[in-house]
Amino acid sequence: MDKLLGFSPDAEPTSAGIITDCTNFIPYEQGMKSAPTGQTPTNVPALAAACNGSAVVTKLDDSRRTFAGTASDMYELSGGSWVDVSRVGNYTGGSDTRWSFAQFGDATIASNLSDTMQRSNGSGAFADISGAPKAKIVFSVGSFVMALNTVDGTYGTSPDRWWCSALFDDTDWTPDVATLSTTGRLVSTPGRITAGARMGEYAAAYKEKAIYLGQFVGAPSAWDWRQVQGGDAGCIGQDALCDIGGAHFIVGTDNFWLFSGSTPTPLGTGTVRQWFYDNSNASYLYKTQCVYDKQTQTVWVFYPSANSTTLDQCLVWHTLTKQWGRVTLSIESAMNYVASGVTIDGLSAISATIDGLSAYTFDSPIWNAGAKALSVFNTSHQLQLLTGASGASSYTTGDAGDDDRYSCLTKVRVRYAPNNTPTTANITTFTKPTVGDALTQRQTGTLNDGKYDVLQSGRWHRAMFAFTGNTRVLAYGAVIIPEGTE
Repeated sequence: MDKLLGFSPDAEPTSAGIITDCTNFIPYEQGMKSAPTGQTPTNVPALAAACNGSAVVTKLDDSRRTFAGTASDMYELSGGSWVDVSRVGNYTGGSDTRWSFAQFGDATIASNLSDTMQRSNGSGAFADISGAPKAKIVFSVGSFVMALNTVDGTYGTSPDRWWCSALFDDTDWTPDVATLSTTGRLVSTPGRITAGARMGEYAAAYKEKAIYLGQFVGAPSAWDWRQVQGGDAGCIGQDALCDIGGAHFIVGTDNFWLFSGSTPTPLGTGTVRQWFYDNSNASYLYKTQCVYDKQTQTVWVFYPSANSTTLDQCLVWHTLTKQWGRVTLSIESAMNYVASGVTIDGLSAISATIDGLSAYTFDSPIWNAGAKALSVFNTSHQLQLLTGASGASSYTTGDAGDDDRYSCLTKVRVRYAPNNTPTTANITTFTKPTVGDALTQRQTGTLNDGKYDVLQSGRWHRAMFAFTGNTRVLAYGAVIIPEGTE
């Protein structure tokens, strides 16, 4: 039997174990599995409008705050409702304006480039940080808050500019050698700063085709920036990167990249790179959002498909196996939600009956207080945890056969992980005369005694498996009998 090698539409289609197509089928350490569905967490209502950015932040006492921003308002999840914590006068962002968040001690910083940088000090509503620049990107690093791609009263609109706050003071943005607050530009490569994030004690800033690494060097310059050697590696948009623990996963204009401070490493070559750019909307790829799910060691890349202007598809990359999967899901924003946990007394808030609890898997983070769960705001502005039982999923094999010989496919067997056999399972088989030809559908069948019985003749054979329910596949094998040569 051939071990599954993940979604690899760019690979040579006769490679053993590859998946040429899949839906809601993602990698895990032993193989591939059906993707979870969304579940609404207990007592969390929908937002009043589309979510333009969200975050769960942790204060110095380990307590957490959950924020979601819309074009005009900022909300905090509290007591089972979204409480408006906007500044007086609300905000002026548009439907395409994204919020960026940073936590600095107990203070939460939020910025959207359209409005003055915002601050909420441990609790309560946000307010303007007087003298701070408007910024597209904010993050904390060391004893500073960093702001990238800015607008301010002195330098005007500066898409290639960076700022840092005063040392240990996120409210002071007046350049001063004594406080180490300062500003500068990244001009050795063209274009605006598209993204940025902390990398250990360093600051990373990205353009579409360049990467810069900033190091704190003290007075008088405070931060020293160097361009990283890596060709055209860069980041396509503000949320098109995520920290996977000591390294950044990045979506660029021509590949996926892993950057840990030295030369960036390409990730999609020979597997999904070409397919991704052929099947996504290049004009709206800047909307791409990446989230790292530490529990499953996967990166979820939400992107607009070729005919969409919104996030409606997702590629999933497993950091350990280096394999890919694919999910169909429309979202507004993604984040890691921290669950409050569930008690016996609180079960009725999830389901009125015991049978209704089956929608949540036993290993779902919803049961554990403080557990992180990959979450999204769907197109109804509702926060949902991606922890629910799987629905429909499918995967399609590569081609098995010979250019010079007809053969008869008699049986296909799929090896499922223990206790993870699908609720229903069907097979559709195909043939084609040469590897480059279009497929012709031949037969359909159902799972019978752990196998699928088929009978078809052709040079090349391919199979699609469709499942419902929680499914984990380790390997598959086909019985193909030679028929003769030409």
